[in-house]
Amino acid sequence: MAGSMQGASRESLAAARARLDTLLSTATGEDPLAIGSQLFAVVDVLDAQAAVRAALTDPARSGEDKAQLAATLLGGKIDGAVLDLVGGVVRERWSRPRDLPDALADLSVQAVATAAERRAVLDAVEDDLFRFGQIVTGAPQLRAALTDRAVPSAPKQRLVDDLLAGKASPEATLLLGRAVAHPRGRSLEDGLADLVREVAERRRRLTATVVAAVPLTQAQRERLAAVLSAQRGKQVHLNVVVDPEVVGGVKVTIDDEVVDGTMATRLDEARRRLAG
Repeated sequence: MAGSMQGASRESLAAARARLDTLLSTATGEDPLAIGSQLFAVVDVLDAQAAVRAALTDPARSGEDKAQLAATLLGGKIDGAVLDLVGGVVRERWSRPRDLPDALADLSVQAVATAAERRAVLDAVEDDLFRFGQIVTGAPQLRAALTDRAVPSAPKQRLVDDLLAGKASPEATLLLGRAVAHPRGRSLEDGLADLVREVAERRRRLTATVVAAVPLTQAQRERLAAVLSAQRGKQVHLNVVVDPEVVGGVKVTIDDEVVDGTMATRLDEARRRLAG
């Protein structure tokens, strides 16, 4: 979503992220998790009301006018610091009305990721997001229940809360509940993938999905992460999927690039050459 922004919106998103970082680093007593939750509530308002999106992104209106409109609509519903943040965001120029709620959704995830980072559970949150996606992929009935468009958001949120009770952090539970109950036009898989990328971005690192025939040892994970980090110039976090069908070797997907070193792939290539 945010990654598809162009022109003025891309610049405005960068400014919005800077505003959030300033708030999180200078405002004592502010809870990043609460900030993320309140920003998500603003996203819901904008997603539901096209006229409000249009008014808050109208280039013919002054920034102050748009900030005042946001204050009128949201005053008393969110904390003052969050309202000030939203006011600053709507003062920016947005190429499309949809870009505003997309930007605020991005800030929401970054705030929640900051909460996890402060509690030193960011790795665990990222792993929870990835594992949840793997579980849903392997359970068609569960996926059907979570993605049924005829079911309102509230029951889906309760189902996620029940599934994760005592098993995931508050940060992971909030993000997963959002992905299920408020998909914002995305498939569940795409929504979860976006969350994993956005959480990883919090510490300016990349996430690699590694498919292997057997579980990797901790030493193997560390060596592979070190090699990938050296190649990319960024820290790389590994999500490991065990698939016996790969026979041997590993398949690594990072930044939409696939490096397939599995035995199954090499055998398939050999068969094709022989058949040719």
